[in-house]
Amino acid sequence: MGTDEPRAHRNELMRRWCQYMEWLDRLGYATAGFSLLILGMLVFIHAWYVFLAGQFDPKGQVLILPAGLRLLNDILLVIILLELFRTVVRFLQTEVMELEPYLSVGVIACTRKILTASAELSHQQHMTDTQFYQYLMDVGLNVTVIMALIGAIIMIRKRPEQKPLPVTASAPASR
Repeated sequence: MGTDEPRAHRNELMRRWCQYMEWLDRLGYATAGFSLLILGMLVFIHAWYVFLAGQFDPKGQVLILPAGLRLLNDILLVIILLELFRTVVRFLQTEVMELEPYLSVGVIACTRKILTASAELSHQQHMTDTQFYQYLMDVGLNVTVIMALIGAIIMIRKRPEQKPLPVTASAPASR
């Protein structure tokens, strides 16, 4: 009986430490989530400011197409940040990390890359064959990645529903 008392004390101490570390973990996720939200809002405001300021600048000749493509590029970045924010919130609510939001972010990021490359291509006056083939390879690779990610999203949505295992810090240790 005498040896069980130190073991019980040690187990209680470890349980408390695990609870403290779990609290710090959740605090870390919460601060990261708020950071993503604030960054997304700042990027959104800045993107619209740059777009509108460029349209009404009497000194500069701003074409609507390149300015619109830059705005679209920034808005897609905001969508990526908000999707990551939503994933953090979902994790804090359920303690389950899901794969689908990250696949969606990948699709958006590849789409953003294609739009950016297309915008750069449309404004080049002189382009070598090498640069054009590089562009085609880049777009082709991004389209392939998009198709693979969409295929993965479809497979995830068609899989049978699974109950997630609960995460507990005070699970009894095996002897």
